[in-house]
Amino acid sequence: MLRIVAGELGGRRLSAPAGMGTRPTSEKVREALFAILGEWLVDKRAADFFAGSGALGLEALSRGAAWCLFVEHSHKVGRVLRSNLDRLEVQERSQLEVTDAIRPDLRVLELAPFDLVLADPPYERGLVSRFVRTCRDEELVAPGGKLVIEHSPAERPPESSHLKLTDQRRYGQTELSFLDSLV
Repeated sequence: MLRIVAGELGGRRLSAPAGMGTRPTSEKVREALFAILGEWLVDKRAADFFAGSGALGLEALSRGAAWCLFVEHSHKVGRVLRSNLDRLEVQERSQLEVTDAIRPDLRVLELAPFDLVLADPPYERGLVSRFVRTCRDEELVAPGGKLVIEHSPAERPPESSHLKLTDQRRYGQTELSFLDSLV
């Protein structure tokens, strides 16, 4: 059962999309991620790309983020995510956009930049590097903001003139990379 780990929504259950098309972030990894972010997260504007169930963005809201955009490509998965947002009653602090994370539409770009960008792209499909380029080219990460990508250890994100790798943590076959905005 998928649930929010801690914060104001801690213990609340989430629905996960059926099948293997999504891979929700484990509680252990979410707990580690948000322990690292700590108080920095409070009152920040977040975005959860490749959102799936919304577990990462909902955890951010639960732990003090002021607002979160959820970006999911699949309409079917988006319906499950919408159900989670409604059930947890976070509609006023969130927005869902069904669009491609690599080529986000104008609605997403108009909401950027974000203090915290969370991304959990499908593993080993070349999406990690492409998403970092999208963040750079579309200025998705605010000055002083952070990009956190969950990925396979075999597919690490590149640094750029705008995003510097500041930390990496490995949890089995999952790795978290933290990139800070330099602009």
